Amino acid sequence: MKNKSGKIGITKLVLINVAAITSLRGLPSMATEGYALVFYYVFAALVFLIPLALISAELATGWPKKGGVFAWVKEAYGPKWGFLAIWLQWFQSAIWFPILLTFAASTIAFLFNPNLASNKWFVVAIILVTYWAATFINFRGMKSSSFISSLCVIAGTLIPGAIIIILGIVWVANGNPIAISGAGKSFFPQFKNIHTLVFLTGVFMAFAGMEMSAVHTKDVDNPQKNYPKAILIGSIIIVIIFILGSLAISFVLPSKDINLTAGLMEAYRAFFQKFDVEWLTPVIAVMIAFGAFGEASTWIAGPSKGLLTVAKMGYLPKKLQKTNKNDVQVSILIMQGIIVTIIALIILLMPTVQSFFWLLTALSAQLYLIMYILMFASAIRLRIKEPDVKRAYKVPGGKVVGMFIIGSVGITASALTWVLGFVPPTIKTGSTLFYESFLIIGILAACSIPFFIMKMKKPSWKTDDKTEENG
Repeated sequence: MKNKSGKIGITKLVLINVAAITSLRGLPSMATEGYALVFYYVFAALVFLIPLALISAELATGWPKKGGVFAWVKEAYGPKWGFLAIWLQWFQSAIWFPILLTFAASTIAFLFNPNLASNKWFVVAIILVTYWAATFINFRGMKSSSFISSLCVIAGTLIPGAIIIILGIVWVANGNPIAISGAGKSFFPQFKNIHTLVFLTGVFMAFAGMEMSAVHTKDVDNPQKNYPKAILIGSIIIVIIFILGSLAISFVLPSKDINLTAGLMEAYRAFFQKFDVEWLTPVIAVMIAFGAFGEASTWIAGPSKGLLTVAKMGYLPKKLQKTNKNDVQVSILIMQGIIVTIIALIILLMPTVQSFFWLLTALSAQLYLIMYILMFASAIRLRIKEPDVKRAYKVPGGKVVGMFIIGSVGITASALTWVLGFVPPTIKTGSTLFYESFLIIGILAACSIPFFIMKMKKPSWKTDDKTEENG
């Protein structure tokens, strides 16, 4: 959907952004908050999603070099910090795969026995089989994986998302009882209870990934005018989908009964039972599981491809730079698969599947937020350090002031959410000591590895001679 000039129009860019962000896996966790979820989503969109999208667009058009976030942070603060940024972007995705596929496993359980959604061995088996299947499909190259991904987004995310929203609207229109009760009836969170604010971490993660779509900015028709319009429209659509989808679940399931991994399917089942179409439950389960598989397939290729680009610049040993005949980064994907496998097995040590799901969500968010803080800070520094670099899109507000304000909002919101992430949620995740120790050890380990690799770095690792290294 390009216009006559061959440039991407507003409609196409809106669809790209909506497809990149929209996912159903986070709806149950926000549904537990009742009407307050509206506040969470709108607040997160204003202080995180929109600043992230605008800043990503400027960085992508000002420094459209290979490496994405690596190139941006490296240009601002040097190669060590750039490598940390791209490493965290990739490493958090390895942690995120078990989160997504736990959701898929809980969905698949409804094809056989809903009780399997809480069976650790069943969930681990589904994670490993599904992940490695998606990985082997990616070995065949982008043509195969992109077709499957596009089909899965439509059939497994957009259609089921529309259905849950319509069911929620029909539920209310028919005068059925609303399951929201107590504190959930307020549109504002219980600010006195810091444990409820922890869910901001999940909301921020629901909006993460917008920097991936920023690479299309240079192909937008009149980006200075149309890009912010597309971002605003896309953000409104995304927020509406998340709000209405989460509310639909909260309408039919009491907060205390919402399962973070199986809550979506439990809501569908409750709706279908009420409307005498329970036979649709396994049908929708197949569609959602299909969508999760497609989402995994897409992200398996994404961040790992960026890491390969940086690896060829001399940041990883040659053994990890190997590609197959389809130019697929097989060594990195195998390493990624080993990490995913180890993480998936952690579920066997956790009290419940829900606790595993949230603990990994928190760790993934903590790592991603560090990367975003680096990215926001880099955008501000580059406005000061390299003001004359041509950018097809620039964050409005003068030479520095606008960027400083928007970047500072992003940094502040990310930093506060990062701190909140250390507070255990209301669901059981083990003792507070265990929860916080797990996060601290995980963060320190993930952040120290790239610096260790930099110390071991050798000139012979560099295989991309076209890349200029000035750090």
